[in-house]
Amino acid sequence: MGTKLGIDCKLYYKATPVTEAGEYGGISNEINVVRDVTLNLETGEADITSRGNNGWRATRATLKEGSIEFEVLWDPENTAFSALLTAWKNKAEIAIAAMDGPIGTAGSQGLAGNFTVTNFSRSEPLEEAVTASVTLKPSSFNDWYVVGGA
Repeated sequence: MGTKLGIDCKLYYKATPVTEAGEYGGISNEINVVRDVTLNLETGEADITSRGNNGWRATRATLKEGSIEFEVLWDPENTAFSALLTAWKNKAEIAIAAMDGPIGTAGSQGLAGNFTVTNFSRSEPLEEAVTASVTLKPSSFNDWYVVGGA
């Protein structure tokens, strides 16, 4: 398939959280008022250095960390925007899938599961559309989801 373009990636939500791992196909409502999206993926590390490492520090991967950051147009009448704002206001989980293609297309992949909205900051530039900067962090049943795969 080759190189992916950001415009072809999709961000999906479901207002109610998923209740078990692997239930990500039901996260099918596209967030169509989103702009640039950044999917941050990291792994913690443990120092496993010993005297037997010939003077080299040794590291082993531990827990995965992730966040999704994006800008969304400020549109309280948009159902996706309202779901995100409601999740932030109520400190509630929201199901999200940050996919590199349509969630119904085999091979599309990305981080999916339940998230907590940890940032919902409004920006009001004088000559631009009002937007919100949103940060989502994994909260439960999160995994790397590949449509039709493992």
